[in-house]
Amino acid sequence: MRFSFIAALAAATALSGCVMTPIATAPAPVAPAPVIVTPAPRTPVVVVPPPTTTRVPDTPTARQVISAELAKRAPGRNVGPLTDCVVANASQAELADIAAMQGKPAAANAVATIVSKPATTQCISRAIA
Repeated sequence: MRFSFIAALAAATALSGCVMTPIATAPAPVAPAPVIVTPAPRTPVVVVPPPTTTRVPDTPTARQVISAELAKRAPGRNVGPLTDCVVANASQAELADIAAMQGKPAAANAVATIVSKPATTQCISRAIA
């Protein structure tokens, strides 16, 4: 009679009281739950822009400088209507610059820049006619 080794091993194990437990497969690894970090509440940051230093044009001074420059270019002529045209077509910044240039040679260039604008030229043409 032939004994099978596996059968003999199983019989010996059963008689000895040992129980074979099947090898369990390890469960698939589970990723840990995400950690949610909530930032601590902050006090609001208030951003205050620096004060602007806007130059307010001194229109009477600018008119005086413009009239003086126009009188140099058109001596003996009433430059009041021409001055009105230049002031009407100048920006606030240009008027402030001209007022600040009172008595300086650069004022002539500033006035010439405004006179060369097409709208100013048309206004002066109407005022002369």
